[in-house]
Amino acid sequence: MKLLILLLLPLVFSASIEKHEDVQFEALPAESKSRFAMLDDVRILANGLLQLGHGLKDFVHKTKGQINEIFQKLNLFDKSFYDLSEQTNEIREKEEELKEKTSQLQENNEELRNMSGKIYDQIEHLLQDKVQLQGKILRLEEKLNQISKGYDEVQDHKDVATLKQYVEQQDTNIQRLLKVVADQNVQLDHQNSQIKDLEEKIGNASVTDGKRSAPGSQKMDDPSSFNSSTVTDRTPDPNDHPRDCNDVYNQGTRLSGVYTIRPNNSAEFRVYCEFTTEAAWTVIQRRTDGAMDFNQTWEDYAKGFGDLRGEFWLGLQKIFSLSQQADYILHIELQDWKNNVRFVEYLFTLGNQDSSYTLQLSQVLGNIPSALPEYTPLPFSTGDHHSQHLKCPAETSTGGWWKSSCGGTNLNAKYVKPRSRVKGERRRGQGLSWKPEKGRMYSLRSTKMMLYRTELENFE
Repeated sequence: MKLLILLLLPLVFSASIEKHEDVQFEALPAESKSRFAMLDDVRILANGLLQLGHGLKDFVHKTKGQINEIFQKLNLFDKSFYDLSEQTNEIREKEEELKEKTSQLQENNEELRNMSGKIYDQIEHLLQDKVQLQGKILRLEEKLNQISKGYDEVQDHKDVATLKQYVEQQDTNIQRLLKVVADQNVQLDHQNSQIKDLEEKIGNASVTDGKRSAPGSQKMDDPSSFNSSTVTDRTPDPNDHPRDCNDVYNQGTRLSGVYTIRPNNSAEFRVYCEFTTEAAWTVIQRRTDGAMDFNQTWEDYAKGFGDLRGEFWLGLQKIFSLSQQADYILHIELQDWKNNVRFVEYLFTLGNQDSSYTLQLSQVLGNIPSALPEYTPLPFSTGDHHSQHLKCPAETSTGGWWKSSCGGTNLNAKYVKPRSRVKGERRRGQGLSWKPEKGRMYSLRSTKMMLYRTELENFE
């Protein structure tokens, strides 16, 4: 702008001189032409400067736009780098979790191996005791043939009967221990497969972290503790009239599923049979996910309810019919929220409806402390039916169970997931629970109760 003013000043000055000179000199054509030429040059120069200014302005705007685009790209790069860092941290956390689970599974594997060794030792001792007892029985029988009638003969007969009963019990225990060993071996194989899977996942996570790429979401499979075999719905020949799942198994069936049975002196009904390579189980209760409401009435618990392929209660009357035709082992399988599986087994007797289906137990095996009093009559109780001495508040009476007191163990209580509990608040009577007399209460994810016929008639 200053340059333009400096260029115009001589023109103005020359114009003023021209006016004065016009007064004195009237005819000077050559100089007038020269002044007009200078004015044209100034105008051309001014137009050039104006165009140069517009060009500079456009260049500045274009440069600003390019700078803004660069800043946007830098922001996107910073965000991508931050997201990549977050994903890398998640990968490392998952890798640590997988390593912890692997160590836990290895500890469980070692514990199962130690337990299997102890069980094998017990079996050896029991087999030795059985051989010794059978020798004693043979010697006593020979002695009976040589002794005349009298008090001594009667006394020896009593001793033989006692020894026979003891041998039968020992043989039953041996059979149960052999089955437990087989189950433990299955669990060991399952644990080993899980360890291998976890090691592969850890290796994959480490490779992904090294490449610093964004991985997809990975989820560990939740190991299921129930019914890995294919479910079927079959009914054997009606003329065979199987009494329980043991009879179905003896007929050659090896596929777990729903079958129709008819216990002695009972009508036909359907049950879920779970088969292994060596045994048959009649399932009487199953809880897995809370899909079935177990807060039912006394009448419902007597008849049974639920889906035999899902969650169900077989029914007290049906369980009573089964228990009256033979000796059974009650097997209770428990799974906590960390997918640890434990079990306990009892010899039991069950009363009829007039006795409120009173249960009496004697523990045989197990890898968890018993939470049911042994040798104690336990009447069955529901929210609308309590024994005379038992008056429990509503919050501790959800579902039906064999109880000697309020609260404590209840595998038929309301299904409550850990995340649905209020943090820092303890709620009695809610959730599946297993509470031994001494020790902590176990919060359970799933439960299963099954019956196994002992087949003691084989010794007669």
